[in-house]
Order: sequence, then structure tokens, then C-alpha cells
Amino acid sequence: MTAKTATTQRSSRNPDLIRGIGKYSRSQMYHKRGLWAIKAKNGGVFPRHDKKTVDVKTTEKAPKFYPADDVKKPLLNKRKPKPTKLRANITPGTVLILLAGRFMGKRVVFLKQLPSGLLLVTGPFKVNGVPLRRVNQSYVIGTSTKFDISNVNVEKFDDKYFAKEAEKKKKKTEGEFFEEENKEKKAYPVEKKEDQKAVDTALLKAIEAVPELKAYLGARFSLKAGMKPHELIF
Repeated sequence: MTAKTATTQRSSRNPDLIRGIGKYSRSQMYHKRGLWAIKAKNGGVFPRHDKKTVDVKTTEKAPKFYPADDVKKPLLNKRKPKPTKLRANITPGTVLILLAGRFMGKRVVFLKQLPSGLLLVTGPFKVNGVPLRRVNQSYVIGTSTKFDISNVNVEKFDDKYFAKEAEKKKKKTEGEFFEEENKEKKAYPVEKKEDQKAVDTALLKAIEAVPELKAYLGARFSLKAGMKPHELIF
């Protein structure tokens, strides 16, 4: 047997006599739909329902024009800088060997670690010509030679002390370019010279108390033929 499917057709309450003309008038439909009862129930007024407020999220429209070349957007950097950890064998008064830069191979005295993580070192200047300067601990070798520098005051030295004044660059004419070559170099600040002398005076007293330390700091470190760096004990 085949099941018969019953199709239910939805018929209008006001069927059309002719297309556009209904069988019942407007007042007849008012009564037929029971609108009078709804109105009477609510005090002669149709009930009003407040519209629900919908949060419309404003979406950014795509630009009408876009650049021909791909523009790289900078990525968000959520990395928080951590303070640089100082190596265990580097303590105030440790003699270090510089491995890079202008004073490569020179022995210096470690004074303290600055907030930036760099090391504050000096020769001292009177012994081997290395002034107060900042060095990255990646470019030094920590030796086993250490001495007491508790009498050296280095509280005033920080990263701002070594910062250079930013100068605005201007376009130079050909004449100005050649004039600058003949200009004298800026003199070293007198205050920094006095600071160097004060640190050297205190350091030299501590160095002279240790035999042969002054000669050790004055000698430059270098590798000779047959020397194996990985077997050296500093």
C-alpha cells in the first residue's frame, strides 16, 4: 500500500473575490480577527511592546583603495625585558679580559653592573689607558684574580652618565662639508676627567696593596703559537 500524503493549504481569512478586492470589508475583518477584544482588554488601546535593543558591532569597512605593494604590519611584542643575570664568577673587584672593541686584550677591573645589564669597568686609566666605560659581559673573560675595592665610590655612575647628547642632523652644502673636516674635535668634559681621577686614585691604593697586580693589569693578553684557549686557566 502506498501512503497518501495530505497537503494542507493555508487559506486567507479574507478570500479575494477579484484580484485586489477582498470578500469582507475592513470593519468586518476588525471584528472577525477579534481586534476589538484585544483593544477592550487593554483599556481601549492596543498593547505596545518595547523593541529589544541589539548591540550593533561596528565593523571596519575595507578600504576602497589598497596599495599596490604589500605593507608589512609590525607584530605586537608582548615580551617583557628581564634584568640581565650576572655571571657567578664576575664580582666587584674581579679582573676581566676584554675580547672586543678598541681595548681588545686589555685587562680591566669590574666595578659594578648597571641597570641596563652592562658592566662598568676601568683599567684604571693610569695603568693601561682604559677609561671608565660600559662593556657587555658576553665580550669579557672573567679571571680568578680578585681584590677588595670597597673603598671605591661608584654610586654616581649609571647609564645616563654615558649617554651622548642627540644632535639634529641638517643637510650640508658642499662648503659646509669641507669646513667641518677642519673643525677641532670637542674637548673631553672636565667633570668626567675629575671622576676618572677620583676612581683611579682609590683603585691604585687597592692595587698597590696586592703584589705584582699593577704589572698584571698593564700587560695585554694575547695568544701565542701552541697555546690552546680551552685549556687555559684564567
